[in-house]
Amino acid sequence: MLGVHQPDFGFLTENMMYRSGDNIKFSKELIQAKSEGEIAFILKADLVGPGVTPADVLAATESVAACFEIVDSRIRDWKIKIQDTVADNASCGIFVLSDERVTPELVDFENCKMVIKNKGEVIAQGQGSAALGSLLNCVAWLANALGDHGVSLKAGDIILSGSSAAMIPCKADDQMTMEITGFGSASYQFVE
Repeated sequence: MLGVHQPDFGFLTENMMYRSGDNIKFSKELIQAKSEGEIAFILKADLVGPGVTPADVLAATESVAACFEIVDSRIRDWKIKIQDTVADNASCGIFVLSDERVTPELVDFENCKMVIKNKGEVIAQGQGSAALGSLLNCVAWLANALGDHGVSLKAGDIILSGSSAAMIPCKADDQMTMEITGFGSASYQFVE
């Protein structure tokens, strides 16, 4: 969608995290935001690449949760290349994490369906296979890419999997909900 034809990664901080249902001050937090529906992986064991497989990711995951990543770009009009997104911490803005947790063995990471609504109207749909064929592949890719730089994912880390549906431009009056069939939901609304 943006002309970046390879995965990338950035770092999340506690200051970027909101809980599902929170009000978010759009003008305080964001510049030219876009919302993505994702699944967050909460690790119970380290993942040290290279050589991490999807089975390793499943074994190292304590739980998963529905999540919105609200990406944001400091590059005018989102005219980005891979170099721009790397310099911009993978266009990280903020993220909204559900309090509901699911045991990863209960999730079909390829076929789980996601429906995103704004003010009750469906605006995007997708499924787990939209991101590298499986959300487990996304986390394995990340562990291996970090391993190439001598960095590992640690127990307790929250890993965002990548978007399973289209990226949605944000507006200051959005009231977003996302449901993953048989899994859970997350929501947020912007306020001024």
